[in-house]
Amino acid sequence: MNSSVLNLSADAVIINASKGIERKSLLTLSSIIREVTHHKVAVLSGPSFAQEVSKKLPTAVTLSCEDASTSLLLQEIFNTHFFRVYTHDDILGVELGGALKNVIAIAAGISDGLYLGHNARAALLTRGLVEIERLGVAMGAKQQTFSGLSGLGDLILTCTAFLSRNYSLGTKLAKGMKLNDILSQSKSVIEGVATAESAYELSRKYDVQMPFVEQVYRVLYEGKDPAIAVRELMNRALKTEFNA
Repeated sequence: MNSSVLNLSADAVIINASKGIERKSLLTLSSIIREVTHHKVAVLSGPSFAQEVSKKLPTAVTLSCEDASTSLLLQEIFNTHFFRVYTHDDILGVELGGALKNVIAIAAGISDGLYLGHNARAALLTRGLVEIERLGVAMGAKQQTFSGLSGLGDLILTCTAFLSRNYSLGTKLAKGMKLNDILSQSKSVIEGVATAESAYELSRKYDVQMPFVEQVYRVLYEGKDPAIAVRELMNRALKTEFNA
């Protein structure tokens, strides 16, 4: 694929609003876009269910681009009275936050599907964010990015609402449904399933501890009982909260 095939001008900017990490190559989507088109890329991400955006409900997102002048131009283009756009320069961090939160959302759905309570979900979101941040920093992203809209913001949204396909998948897994049955009944792609595999492989590649990601991977790809996964997480070796 190249610019001529896409009928793009040489100075065109491609806006990526998708969230995921390619299997096997473990590349983010912007990396793939650059590789096949050689165009400048910007990433639009953050807590934004399309259904609510279409109803013009207040939404805030991040637009990340390496070129500051392009960021400001795109900010003006996308910003509206109900869709507030912030700029950022950490494309990798924004993409990783948007992709990895889907894996944690599956875990959140499992937690709620097992009726583990609000305490468990709060702990899951907090420690899940730690895992996302660990991997992101190891890969070269900025730590601060993960406390923003594309990190914490998107994580909160996706882990607490039934509109989230990944959260809903987790609740169904907790009820005993098989993954293939859930996917066959879904009318849209549930991104966290593929991302769980990529995230697990990245954690091994960068030697980063991601216990939630690992357990979600084992539930999805090895058929592990979600209740056993929870028990193992709660019985891990004790550690200090920070830097552990």
